[in-house]
Amino acid sequence: MADKSFSQQSDYSVSRVFGLNTKEITQLHLRHLNPLATLIIRFIGTHRKFIRAGGIYLTDEKGDNYMDFLCGYGALNLGHEPPEVLDALRSVEGCPNILQASLNPFAAKLAEFLAKVTPGKLARCFFCNSGAEAVEAAIKLARCATGKKILVSAERGFHGKTLGALSVSGKEKYKKPFEPLVPGVRVIPYDDLDALERILRQGDIAAFIVEPIQGEAGVIVPHEGYLKGAEKLCRQYGALLIIDEIQTGMGRTGKLFCCEYERIEPDILCLSKSLGGGVMPIGAMMTTDKIWRKAYGTLETCLLHTSTFGGNSRACACGIAALNTLIEKDWIRNARIQGEYLLEQLKLLQKRFSILEEVRGKGLMIGMRFVRLRGKSPLLEGALTLWIVRHLFRKHRILTAFTLNNFDVLRIAPPLFVTRKQLNQFLSALEETLKSAQRLKRFGLIHASKA
Repeated sequence: MADKSFSQQSDYSVSRVFGLNTKEITQLHLRHLNPLATLIIRFIGTHRKFIRAGGIYLTDEKGDNYMDFLCGYGALNLGHEPPEVLDALRSVEGCPNILQASLNPFAAKLAEFLAKVTPGKLARCFFCNSGAEAVEAAIKLARCATGKKILVSAERGFHGKTLGALSVSGKEKYKKPFEPLVPGVRVIPYDDLDALERILRQGDIAAFIVEPIQGEAGVIVPHEGYLKGAEKLCRQYGALLIIDEIQTGMGRTGKLFCCEYERIEPDILCLSKSLGGGVMPIGAMMTTDKIWRKAYGTLETCLLHTSTFGGNSRACACGIAALNTLIEKDWIRNARIQGEYLLEQLKLLQKRFSILEEVRGKGLMIGMRFVRLRGKSPLLEGALTLWIVRHLFRKHRILTAFTLNNFDVLRIAPPLFVTRKQLNQFLSALEETLKSAQRLKRFGLIHASKA
C-alpha cells in the first residue's frame, strides 16, 4: 500500500468545510470526484458556494438568493429544509437509529401510513435508501412471487442506475458499457398498449414496470387510458404491474400519486425522492399481502431480501413528517392549480418562440422541449437547453436543468408550495431568456421566432 502523508486532523474536521471557498471546492471535486461532471457544472456557472437554503431559495456566500426550480430532481417537493421534517428529525435524537435485531416503531408507523394513503390493496412495505433500491426490490419480488423470469419495461424509461434497475431502463447509452445486464428483460415502446399485449401474450412475463409520466425521457405524458389499459392487460395475462412513482409521487403531479388520475391499483409501487422530505434518503417498495406472502411468506424465504440501513428511525420519522406536511398544508392541491397556470403560460410562450417546440407535463412536473442546433455532432444535443439553463442561472438566479435521457428538454419542477408571484417571476425571466436565444438565428443555428 502506498504511503500517504496526512495533514493535521483539524484539516479534515466538519468545521474546516465551512471555510472552503468556491475555488477550493471546485479543485477538490476535480481531483477526487467526477472531473468532467464538475467541468459541466462550472461551465453552467452553478458552482457557487451556497451557504444557506430555505423553501424555494438558495443563498450563496455573497448573500445573493436563487430560486430553485429543479428541486433535487424531484427530491425537494417540500423545498429546502422544511421545518416540520427537521423537527421530526430532531425529535428522534437519542432513539436507536439502526437496530435491525429489534422492531422499529417509526418504520412500523410509516408503513401503516403508506398503506392508508397508497392506492389499492398495497399493505406491505420494504424500506430501503433510494429509488434504484426500491426498483431492485420490486423486480426481485416480481420474479420470486410469480416464478416467472421475463420483465417488461418501456423505451426511454428511467428506473435507476444500479444493475437491475438499469436493466429495466430504456436508454442504451447508459446500458451498453455495463453489459451483460440482468437477463430476461424486454423493452417495448411507451404508451403503446398493442405492443404490451403482444409481449404479454407470449407468456412467462413476471411484471411490467412503468412510469406514469416518463420523467428523465423528457416528461413524456401518455395518452389518457394508457395506464388503465396496462393494468387490465396485466391482469388478463397474469403479469404483475409495477408502478414507478419515484419521481411522480409525493404530490408532484397534483395527486399524491400520479396513478390516482386513472384509479390504478398497482401490484407493486416504488417510492423514494421526496418521501424523505429532502432531509433523509429513503425508498420504499410496496405490495399486497398476497404477493408478499408468495415471495417471502415462509421461514426459508422471509429474509431473502433485506437492507442494513432501510427503515432506520431518522429516515422513517422524516417520511412520516413529509407525508403529514403535504396532506395537512394542501400543497398537493396547490401543485395542481399552479401547474395548470404554469402550463397555460408556457404554451403561450411556445406560440411566440419557435425554438420552444413543445410544452408538456402534469401538475408541477413540466418539460419544455427546445429545437436542436443544426449540425450532425452528438454534442449538439441539448446545447440550446444548456445555454438556457446557464442564462437563467447567471442572469436571473434561477436554477433549472435538462432531463437525463433527453438533453433537449428543460425540466421545470419548483417546490409544491410555489406561489403565483414566484411563477410569474420565473416566466418573466424565461421570456427574456428566449428573446436572447433568438440572437443565435443570425448565425443560422436555430429557426426564426414565430413572433
